[in-house]
Amino acid sequence: MTDPRRLIPRTDAVLADQRFAQALLRLGHARVKAVITEAQRLARQGTIAPGEVAETALASLPAGGPRRVVNATGVILHTNLGRARLPEAAVEAVRVAAGTTDIELDLANGRRGRRGRGALAALAAAVPAAQAVHVVNNNAAALALAATALAAGREIVISRGELVEIGDGFRLPDLLVSTGARLREVGTTNRTTVDDYARAIGQDTGFVLKVHPSNYRIEGFAGTPGIADLAGLCARTHVPLVADAGSGLLRPEPLLPDEPDAATWLARGADLVTASGDKLLGGPQCGLLFGRADLVERLRRHPLARALRVDKLTLAALEATLGAPSTPTSAALHADPVRLRRRAEALAARLAEAGLRAEAVASAATVGGGSAPGVMLPSAAVALDAELAGPLRLAEPPVLARVEQGRCFLDLRAVAAEDDEDLFNAVVITGKDLQQRTGRG
Repeated sequence: MTDPRRLIPRTDAVLADQRFAQALLRLGHARVKAVITEAQRLARQGTIAPGEVAETALASLPAGGPRRVVNATGVILHTNLGRARLPEAAVEAVRVAAGTTDIELDLANGRRGRRGRGALAALAAAVPAAQAVHVVNNNAAALALAATALAAGREIVISRGELVEIGDGFRLPDLLVSTGARLREVGTTNRTTVDDYARAIGQDTGFVLKVHPSNYRIEGFAGTPGIADLAGLCARTHVPLVADAGSGLLRPEPLLPDEPDAATWLARGADLVTASGDKLLGGPQCGLLFGRADLVERLRRHPLARALRVDKLTLAALEATLGAPSTPTSAALHADPVRLRRRAEALAARLAEAGLRAEAVASAATVGGGSAPGVMLPSAAVALDAELAGPLRLAEPPVLARVEQGRCFLDLRAVAAEDDEDLFNAVVITGKDLQQRTGRG
């Protein structure tokens, strides 16, 4: 009987596997070889099968920083994948900003200039309805700054139906209370009226907070006042109206009619609007603030603002995103389903020619990232054997798919057309390797 240890692949053969190419560049020959040697040792002692050496070594490689991942989930803004892909203009701006820049220097006179003035000017130009704008490191920070500067030791009036929880157990009420503000909850989970707000407003009110529930929907016997109704009440009672738009739309998006945008909410009377930069805007992670000049200046001058300020890379990426003709997020949102189907059919045909079972199928994509809950976008996908989903996450580049109807779906809506070749190569290499290990053709 042949000793199974003879089947353990040689080190040079494993190193030649294309899936290790990026790791060799990132970590160097010695570190990658050490990981492979350890996997071979496990195979010799029988802990793993000889055919699992490469996969075990790949899984054991040090992370060494973020890796590029092909997002074939059909979720455009996938939070676990960093949400929005930056446009090329923003990527180049970050490269330049990584060096020394004029972030706080006026080159004309050699004196100190306002930090991030270019990004702030671009943001103000994008939303002319805002008297002033400010940027912090995420939308939660924007709300924390507003609560601290405007309502510490006072009350924030908010509907019970808007006490939201987002990913990883983060709850908005906990954030607001942590600033020293008190919550005055009004209405019920499903219905809140203007009168509910009116009865709660008093001398201790710091502001009224309107939160768009961007990651869930309440249907049926439900209702809540719109921005215009609340703005009228707040104007009569001289209380600021702060509105959390969340998903980062600056202007109306016809494809997402139920998703709020900063320009519309300001026009309807909101005094301060907050939003995320790395969602539908398609830029870097940051929190955007728009509104009345006196309120924005009050926030900007608050001591907490220093702790929440963004770095030069974020400011550079934000300015470039606002000036870009389009973003990958917008391109994915507006992708033509007919073209997606053609791409899926072409990719499936090539994979079939390579000896893999693949079929172009109809699919449904989502916006994701806590945006546009319930909105389904027609898409197209390549359906593969379900058992490929796991190995594809270890491919080079890694591919994140979804398992649906007992198959592995590669949804193309969030995959740029120029990435189709990388997707094809990753599937072929992974699929062939799986065939060899399982003995199936």
